[in-house]
Amino acid sequence: MVSTGTMIAISPRTNTSTIGEGIAADDNPGSKRSTRQPRDVVAHARGGGQRTRLWVGAGVVVAAALVAGLIIGIARHDRTHTSESDTANFNSAPATVAVGAETPPPWPAPADVGAAVAAARLPMLGAEGTTEHIHVHLDVLVDGHAVSVPAGIGIDAKNRRISPLHTHDDSGVIHIESPVKREFSLGEFFSQWQVSLSENNIGALRVGNGQTLRVFVNGAPRQGNPAAITSAPHDEIAVVYGAPEQGESIPAKYDFPAGD
Repeated sequence: MVSTGTMIAISPRTNTSTIGEGIAADDNPGSKRSTRQPRDVVAHARGGGQRTRLWVGAGVVVAAALVAGLIIGIARHDRTHTSESDTANFNSAPATVAVGAETPPPWPAPADVGAAVAAARLPMLGAEGTTEHIHVHLDVLVDGHAVSVPAGIGIDAKNRRISPLHTHDDSGVIHIESPVKREFSLGEFFSQWQVSLSENNIGALRVGNGQTLRVFVNGAPRQGNPAAITSAPHDEIAVVYGAPEQGESIPAKYDFPAGD
């Protein structure tokens, strides 16, 4: 309706067609009534149309601002919600049980990273944490031979998510990059690797008939449940399976790259 009124006021064509009768009556001396609209009325109609357009324009701007504010608010809420959900699982103590398959080596990185990390009761994060940032090294030796610790444990590249406990390559370096200060256990790492680990087995390799399972930290033997072992910066952890041999070499130190 606003648009129609405005066109009547400012369009010459509209003046001819819609108020032509009034103009003709004024031009006719015998006319008793004129329907011509005075100039102030036309000006008022023109001004009213302009004011209407200003009000409509202002309303559009305000509505757009409200919508933009709502979108920003939702985005901020989502970021907060994601942050809270990312750190929710840190409230529990480090797991002391390694949940995984009892299969012989080699042990590849799990195909379903999210499920493996969930088995370790750890969260998947949107980015590496910085509050706790340390590196440790893991060697796995079976009958004197090194078993590769694969790259990509704890990293879901497809969905761009990452566990606070993960490997970037097959060097055996474990990255602990957490948004909260917390200890992490060997059991949690093996659960993410999906390899069973206990005092009596690693994967399908079981203790007995002269075969033993021993764990060393910085060259010193550790007794008890290996899954409960937690790490300090630059620890060298060696998980050794097989018959102990005279003069065997147990890794006691790892040369981390400078700045690592």
